[in-house]
Amino acid sequence: MDNNFLLETPTAQELFHSEAENLPIIDYHCHLDPKMVAEDHKFRNLTELWLGGDHYKWRSMRTNGVDEKYITGDASDLEKFLKWAETVPYTMRNPHYHWTHMELRTAFGISKLLNPETAREIYEECNEKLQQPEFSARGLMMRYNVEIVCTTDDPTDSLKYHKITHDSGFRVKMLPTWRPDKAMALENHATYKAYIDKLSEVSDMSIESYHDLIDALQKRHDFFNEMGCRLSDHGINEFYAEDYNETEVNDIFQKAIHGKEVTNEEARKFKSSLMLDFARQDAASGWTQQFHYGPIRNNNTRMFHAIGPDTGYDSIGTPNTAINMARFLDKLDQERHLAQTILYTINPADNYMVATMIGNFQEGPNPGKIQFGSGWWFNDQKYGIEEQLNALSVLGLLSRFVGMLTDSRSFLSYPRHEYFRRILCNLIGSDIENGELPVEEMPRIRQMVQDISYYNAKKYFKF
Repeated sequence: MDNNFLLETPTAQELFHSEAENLPIIDYHCHLDPKMVAEDHKFRNLTELWLGGDHYKWRSMRTNGVDEKYITGDASDLEKFLKWAETVPYTMRNPHYHWTHMELRTAFGISKLLNPETAREIYEECNEKLQQPEFSARGLMMRYNVEIVCTTDDPTDSLKYHKITHDSGFRVKMLPTWRPDKAMALENHATYKAYIDKLSEVSDMSIESYHDLIDALQKRHDFFNEMGCRLSDHGINEFYAEDYNETEVNDIFQKAIHGKEVTNEEARKFKSSLMLDFARQDAASGWTQQFHYGPIRNNNTRMFHAIGPDTGYDSIGTPNTAINMARFLDKLDQERHLAQTILYTINPADNYMVATMIGNFQEGPNPGKIQFGSGWWFNDQKYGIEEQLNALSVLGLLSRFVGMLTDSRSFLSYPRHEYFRRILCNLIGSDIENGELPVEEMPRIRQMVQDISYYNAKKYFKF
């Protein structure tokens, strides 16, 4: 993993080092804890920084036969780290092997390979550095030249940590992102009623009808807008585009908040209505809407009850979503309420479908108004990134792509931007050396690399 890691040709190397390597990072979708940024959290050790909440690593450790005690259990931080170090040599050809050593190199200047023989030495060296101010939460963001991060926040969130960070004068801009998934989750009527009660409290209004629900969400949407929010994000199993009427939707909402069972057909109608209303709010505010679709979450019921959601028991789904996606986007387009939109698929089998879908709704004067989002979740590795870039290239305009994001809870995930930029430069460099792109157009090619790495996102989101 030297200076030219993943850069297979001299042209790729030159493009990366001259055009992409030193550009700032705009991380427009992540799951960082805003409280840790506001309070400039100091990490007690490498285990907290590296393994806490990282269900990517947890999956690999389980696959390697590590007992749950050393993953999410009550083992000591050192014991957990040593079990990760035992696992790393078995991750060869898994992106963990690349990410692990990139993070050690870029954050701590450590070029040794992590394995059981080097584990304690690396652990102690990293822990010693973590005591220094430049290795705090904010220090790591500045180390990686981060310019903007957009967190993921529920409509009921007070956003107080965003305000604290803003008022502190911290040079990295931290903006909220509107994530209203819980407002859609009416299948579990017990938790849904509690959520509606909380939304009612923070919006300072009674929510007795579907119309009230939209009004309350609009109040919170306006508040998020005042706090600098410019994006929404929606984590959905699939797109919903059922036929419904207002009376039906209100009746379904009434059933949910009064503890009655909602059928699957009713839930789909409710979600179809709510997704359109979300989109209309975004369009009115000039926001960009993001849709992450397709996962099957929390597949292991026993472990869900033991340690909760988002702990590494999710997989790629295969929803038949193309028709509903088209209907949803077309409905908004007909109303002239289609905001800037980014579509992320978790299933690479949908790459060509999404790459062609976005072309149906492009329009001037906004270049790349509808985007095919970067390789997501199980696809943010070398092959997944290449497949997304290639699909977008042959069926759209790669030059207008808004680029990479971390989608991570970790302050050590920023090397994923470098990883992406290296892969991008390698693809383009190979095309040039193969005679598929003209050397005479190098000024435009250089600008394209810069744009995809940084400038397209800055212009697209108007940051």
